[in-house]
Parts: sequence; C-alpha cells; structure tokens
Amino acid sequence: MKQYIVDAFTDKAFSGNPAAVCVMDQWPAEESMMKLAMENNLSETAFIVREEQGYHLRWFTPGAEVELCGHATLASAFVILNYIEPESSEVSFSTLSGILTIKRKGTLYEMDFPTYELREIPVTDEMEKAFGYRPVKAVLGMDLVCVFETEEQVRTMEPDQSMLMRIEGRLQNATAAGKDADCVSRSFAPKVAVPEDPVCGSAHCQIADYWSKELGKAKIHAYQASKRGGHLYCEMQDNGRISISGEAVLVAVSEICAEL
Repeated sequence: MKQYIVDAFTDKAFSGNPAAVCVMDQWPAEESMMKLAMENNLSETAFIVREEQGYHLRWFTPGAEVELCGHATLASAFVILNYIEPESSEVSFSTLSGILTIKRKGTLYEMDFPTYELREIPVTDEMEKAFGYRPVKAVLGMDLVCVFETEEQVRTMEPDQSMLMRIEGRLQNATAAGKDADCVSRSFAPKVAVPEDPVCGSAHCQIADYWSKELGKAKIHAYQASKRGGHLYCEMQDNGRISISGEAVLVAVSEICAEL
C-alpha cells in the first residue's frame, strides 16, 4: 500500500501541516488504522477507499478518529487529483461530516466545508491559566475559540497542556486580529494526542466565520502562527457554508510493508 506525505496550506516543503494519505482498495481493521496513525505520529493520517458512490475518507490522529480535518482533506484531494485522477479538477469525499467537495483552481485547492453556530461563553480563570494570557472573549462551536487582545500574545503563548485538557472542546483555538493577515491563530488538541496542530483547516470553519462577522467581510486571509506556519484563504458562502483554500506540496511516497 502506498502512503503519501503531503504538506498542506503551504507552497514549500517542511512547512504548513503534514498529513499522511493512504489510498486503499478496501478498509483494514479500525485498530490497524489507529496503529498506523500512531506510527506516523502526525496530527492526521487520512485513509481513502474507492466505493460505488465515489471516495470514502476517514481521518485519524494518533489518539482518535475525528469528524472533520481540513489539512488532511486538502492533502487527500492533492493526491487524488495529481496521482490517481490527474485528468480531473474536482473530487468529492464521503465523510463523517457529509460530502466534502474539493476543486483545483490553479495552485489552490478549494474545499467546501460546513460552519458551526458560535455562542459566546464566559471567559474563565482556567482559560487564562491554560493559555498564559487572559482572552478578551470566548466562543464555543464544534470547538473552543478564545480571542486575544494582540497578535503577539497568540504568537508567543506557551499553553499549559494539562490545563487545556480540562477546557471544553476537542480543539482549543487562540486567535487575534493580524497585521499582515486578517487574523492569526494557533490550535491545540491534547485531547486527541496533538499538542499543537501546525495548520488546522477545520478550526477555521469557526475562526474565519468569527472574523468575517467581526470585520464585516466575506473573504478572510488567515495565518496559522505555529512554528511551521501556513496560509488559509477563506470565503463565507450564501448557503451558510465556507470555502477554505490552500496550496499543498508532496514530500514523500512510501510503501507500507506491515500487514494492516
């Protein structure tokens, strides 16, 4: 079985967010997929099987299967549209979050994602202890989004992972308005064995939605300020969904020799 390593949300290798992508003829045992995700030790390993109705896509962190992953979806589309069906410009995946369609537009891959209702919740002392700075606002959708006063706070924070484990939400996101981008953010997910996700597409279903409303603009250029860094180009749609676009780079192709 071939496995592709793809850096997503970047045009340079060894930046953005790396994902492993496995394209298979049939599903292995779930336990085997978890073991391979743990072996890869990336924030996500994507598994794809061609079925009667098209491609079925699942995502695994080293700790759990997840319902939605942006960068591994982008990486999966990159693999399908460049190495499996290079004549195609669009691919759809059946996932736990419904049908996700990705279109190739020049060097960008545009993903059609859902958004989530955001409700404001109280800022707590626990949040301040976890992030090292006190948020000026907190909203909760699929995950927690904490808004901070300055970009510098987001870039320099060193969160307490044990404290993050106590806070509601699989992902805990820190964000602030940016200088060179509309917003900067970081995403932490110790609950699924990912201390920090380098560039998180699914988080921006909430982050970009929040800043779109705050800034009064449909298009949001977001920057994830992890050590690897990555750019996301987001646009709110009239149907309540969001398009998230980014570039991707192939880093490696390997052969999985262990029996799954």
